[in-house]
Amino acid sequence: MQKIKVVIIGTGTDGVAVFNLLKDIKDVEIECFVELPEQSTAADFLNIDGIPVCHDLDAIKNLKNIAVVVNTVKHSLIEENLKKIEQDFSIIETRAVKLMVQLFREKKELLESKRIQGELATILNSVQEAVEVADQNGVIKYVNPAFTRVTGIQPVDRIGQNVFEISPEGALAMAIRTGKCVFGHRTKVGGSNAEVISNASPIMVDDSVEGAVVVFQHFTDVMKLMDELRQRTTMIEKLSDKFGQVTTCKYSFVDILGNNTELKKCIYVSERAARSNSTVLLLGESGTGKELFGHAIHHASSRREKPFIKVNCAAIPESLLESEFFGYAKGAFTGAVKSKIGKFELAHGGSIFLDEIGDMNLSLQGKLLRVLQEMEFEKNGGNQTIRVDVRVIAATNRNLRNLIRKGEFREDLYYRLNVVKITVPPLRVRKEDLPVLVNNLIVKLNRKLGKKVKGLTKDAIDLFYSYDWPGNVRELENVLERVMVTVDEEILTKKNFIQYVSQIKAAPERGMELVSIDQMEQVLINKALAKYGNTVEGKRRAARALNISLATLYNKLKKAKSESLSI
Repeated sequence: MQKIKVVIIGTGTDGVAVFNLLKDIKDVEIECFVELPEQSTAADFLNIDGIPVCHDLDAIKNLKNIAVVVNTVKHSLIEENLKKIEQDFSIIETRAVKLMVQLFREKKELLESKRIQGELATILNSVQEAVEVADQNGVIKYVNPAFTRVTGIQPVDRIGQNVFEISPEGALAMAIRTGKCVFGHRTKVGGSNAEVISNASPIMVDDSVEGAVVVFQHFTDVMKLMDELRQRTTMIEKLSDKFGQVTTCKYSFVDILGNNTELKKCIYVSERAARSNSTVLLLGESGTGKELFGHAIHHASSRREKPFIKVNCAAIPESLLESEFFGYAKGAFTGAVKSKIGKFELAHGGSIFLDEIGDMNLSLQGKLLRVLQEMEFEKNGGNQTIRVDVRVIAATNRNLRNLIRKGEFREDLYYRLNVVKITVPPLRVRKEDLPVLVNNLIVKLNRKLGKKVKGLTKDAIDLFYSYDWPGNVRELENVLERVMVTVDEEILTKKNFIQYVSQIKAAPERGMELVSIDQMEQVLINKALAKYGNTVEGKRRAARALNISLATLYNKLKKAKSESLSI
């Protein structure tokens, strides 16, 4: 079939609109545009489509078989000149062009409306919630596939029904009646036994209610979501608690300073023990650095990236120790409003350091033995068995064999703990390490206190060599810090330390120097605190060992502090 050839006069807005209207008609061929000099042009746009542009009406005379000339430019001279061209074509004048342009615009708007309608239908058909739409009279116009899934009602049985008749108390009817949004409305769908939770909103046009839309889910689906939410919330709370309590090791074997032969043997055994998962028992006096070895063993093991959990068995009251170890279930006792994660569960995959293991009560020793043997336990007040993978490192300054003879420590637990035994030597048997320890502590305390101490005089070092250091490295650090807090000198002398370390000499041939009762009293207090620690529980135990009240101990400590500051 021969195509209808068309010429368009004018390249302005109307000319482009006519072109867009005709270009997609398969039987129409746009032959050219006529662009007159005095008219606005869109020629650059038109050339993209490969349509030639003429600049004179006479060009039409040279075109063959032109069927239609569309004049989009209202000008009397153009209209007259077109009529003079002796060719057999129809002329569509500007008034008809306006009609064509209007038709094009309406067609374009219709296509856009269909596109939006198609997108909206795709969205509504894909959502999992049921959707229902009604007009201002309550006549149901649309339901999506999820509506049938939730209610069991087919669209053909629902569309066209009146919501005021079949579900007058539903959220959709309420939104149409009131013109207000409805949230969380629980009801049964009319014509179905499905119990749902609904949200509805009115459709407003120029402040007038033109209908409403309701979105709802089956009540059981909502309850499942709520259960899942509660489970996730509980999980997040547990993880938050766990994150807040989990610690990592701070030290490695590089931080254990000294060249003493006994100390080197301990490091050698510890490094090899770290390569296994065997339980390690660290023995030694208070302040020798057992916890430092515990950190280093974990750091050198394959568990280094996992938690390192510390528990001081002497610092936690016996009534709370079991809960600290194994946690407790929600409602296990009054005030247990949520469950608690125990130290063993926190340490899963890593290591747990049990300090002062010799002070644990017999009842808890039995439960600890089961964990070591079976690697499983139940929370306090719970009945669920929890399995863990934990490497145990225990430490104590007490003689466990003597405790076994007294019936204060379980022999089977002792053998379970005593797989790799490491006895950390006291400072008095490795005094050759004093210089390196002192220098390291001075650097550490300078950073902590903002001081610039460079070292000690020879007579101060000699004084340190003559002292037994009953509190070991912990006491050494304590003495250095007490002096560095109170003085501003860069070099510390014997005079600075005499009141802290000269009371009891290490050399047996010299015997004990005569000192005042107050000084001897302070020595005993320092020794007790070095042994039991500076925590409240440590001070309580120190007071018990010294046979004085806790209040008396605090008064004496306060007095000693004020005297040292006045020097």
